[in-house]
Amino acid sequence: MSDSNGAQSGGFRPRGGDRFAYDPAKDPDLFDAVLAKRVVAFAIDAVAIFALMIPAGMLVAVFGFITLGIGWLLFGPLFAIVALGYEALTLGGPHSATLGMQLTGVEMRTWSGQRMFPLLAIMHALLFWVSIVVLTPLVLLVPLFTYRKQLLHDLVLGVMGLNSGALYRREG
Repeated sequence: MSDSNGAQSGGFRPRGGDRFAYDPAKDPDLFDAVLAKRVVAFAIDAVAIFALMIPAGMLVAVFGFITLGIGWLLFGPLFAIVALGYEALTLGGPHSATLGMQLTGVEMRTWSGQRMFPLLAIMHALLFWVSIVVLTPLVLLVPLFTYRKQLLHDLVLGVMGLNSGALYRREG
């Protein structure tokens, strides 16, 4: 998609110079039941990551035998490697959604309407886990009090979850 100047744009442009591309007051269908969908998506993604841990663990085990045990040091950070790789490839991919989000019809976008990219997806995952550890799981109550139903790490990074179907209808 290109704008009037022929430049490529990665998503929707805000209306009339608005700072945010997506406003719950103007487009409530974009935000309808997104929190519930994100909870289900999180569960699906957790299962997917644990399923990916099986072949990854087998690869590290074989690598450990080949390197006479040195490769087994990868078992410690294996979960982080698999989980962050999953986030970078899915949330930071062309759909701007993890597999769980795709199945539940949620997509992440920046405040300006752009899709996520791999480094932003990794930062999103890291900030989520840091916020849970540092601020306790009570931080998950934040979206109940935010205008766009954003979690704390969403607010910090300037991203939000949106309904995919409504988003594509809106962008045409």
